[in-house]
Amino acid sequence: MIADRINAATRRVPSWTLYILSPLPALWWLWQGLTGGLGVEPIKALEHALGEFALQLLVVGLCITPLRRFAGVNLLRFRRAVGLIAFFYVLLHLLVWLVLDVQIPAQIWADIVKRPYITVGMAGFALLIPLALTSNNLSVRRLGGLRWRQLHRLTYAAVLLGALHFVMLAKGFQIEPLAYLIAVLGLLALRLPALETMSRRRLRG
Repeated sequence: MIADRINAATRRVPSWTLYILSPLPALWWLWQGLTGGLGVEPIKALEHALGEFALQLLVVGLCITPLRRFAGVNLLRFRRAVGLIAFFYVLLHLLVWLVLDVQIPAQIWADIVKRPYITVGMAGFALLIPLALTSNNLSVRRLGGLRWRQLHRLTYAAVLLGALHFVMLAKGFQIEPLAYLIAVLGLLALRLPALETMSRRRLRG
């Protein structure tokens, strides 16, 4: 079966290789920006590339459980790495906006308050912070498995806010941001039966 072959192949790949490879896209876009490969507005292009790649990684993270449940492809061992790398790129996206784009501290807060797409994006980033800080075995032990899983359901809201941020940021009708939003909504809908089952089990317990 295809799933068995994929599982056999991925078992040979250590999860730490993702961390080693993770800076490469950012370094490539930085090089492109320095050499004129990002067009006439390199800062905006870099900011967009980092943000979109972060959203793609978050969507990949949402795909891992459905892939296992419906296709038999087990990528669970990579989920933590994908989530942390996604947070890293969200942080880079935010830093480029803060340091290279806006630059004026007073303007930063004004933009967060007055521009809804920035408000939504910042809310999504805020939800990711506790998830990144607790993505380690020590936190799992301290919080307990159940509480840790409950906390990490914030991922669903964070990814949804990220997709909404992209849609709101786009000027006019654009298919790409809407495609991300539809994909996120579809992946979240696949989780509804499982979440309902888990809730029933807790009530019975």
